[in-house]
Amino acid sequence: MDSQSHHHLILAGKSSAEVELAKTLKSNNNIKLTGDATVYTYIYSEMGIPFSEESFHMESYMNSLSTKHFGRLLMWSPRLPSTHDIVSQNFGELPIGAVCLADVQYKGRGRSKNPWESPLGCLLFSFTIQMEEGRIVPLLQYVISLAITEAMNDLCDIEGFPHLDIKIKWPNDLYLNGLKVGGILCTSTYKSKKFNVSAGVGLNVDNKKPTTCLSEVLQQLTSVPYKLRREDILAAFFNNFEKLYDIFLNQGFESLKGLYYKTWLHSGQKVVIQEKSEDRLVENVVTIQGLSSSGYLLAVGEDCQMYELHPDGNSFDFFKGLVRRKLN
Repeated sequence: MDSQSHHHLILAGKSSAEVELAKTLKSNNNIKLTGDATVYTYIYSEMGIPFSEESFHMESYMNSLSTKHFGRLLMWSPRLPSTHDIVSQNFGELPIGAVCLADVQYKGRGRSKNPWESPLGCLLFSFTIQMEEGRIVPLLQYVISLAITEAMNDLCDIEGFPHLDIKIKWPNDLYLNGLKVGGILCTSTYKSKKFNVSAGVGLNVDNKKPTTCLSEVLQQLTSVPYKLRREDILAAFFNNFEKLYDIFLNQGFESLKGLYYKTWLHSGQKVVIQEKSEDRLVENVVTIQGLSSSGYLLAVGEDCQMYELHPDGNSFDFFKGLVRRKLN
């Protein structure tokens, strides 16, 4: 059997309750992957062996975590096909807020199921969320994007560094100095009147190839040889996400739009929409105003009519394949 069919997961908990849950998952052999893959689970507190400097330091992460629900059960592996597969395929066995993290991911999933391999130096994780209201599920990715940018601001504030100017590219990419440094993927299934959401994040922390990474840009800003740590970023992410998610559920995304618009790339951006008219392509220019209530782009045309912009489902770049729908 191929060594890639053997996967090792180390489980850790924030409190004794999560540690006991981890032990139950291990003893019942609950965590599995489809196909011929075998998952071996271990309990961090029982291992008693030193980890390499490059490994994810679970204790450091737990010490920085201050949440009540999210990120408290952690599953870490040095190498996985996909953290998203671990979470989505074992959703019913895991508590809500459980997170799976890998140092290397060799069958990661992107938009339209595009696969990619993620090398060392990236923060790669997926976690579980359960929601009852289907119409707001598409907006969740925007809350996750905000939690990442807010987490990075918090970490820079702690060290007295200037903020990294991370921007959100609609709908689910993160850019820094014009280059992509991260992305978000949310998938969901509907069961027992609830939406089971598997949320995945990839963030290039410390690998400057082929473009750039967060640590490199921070060092350029500060002239200090400082390396961002995945443990700190993940803990800061969940600390922020839990607060933003609570606002999102109780007050709606409208309460977060101001912060979101400060962080995204698109206010006032002009987009050319190509449409067929009598067997010829007609180009219409619209200007992005914000987000519609359903989470699509809201734009105004040269005719002063408001439009909602939808991706056509065929283009790799969302902005190269937008379809407009007139709003009454």
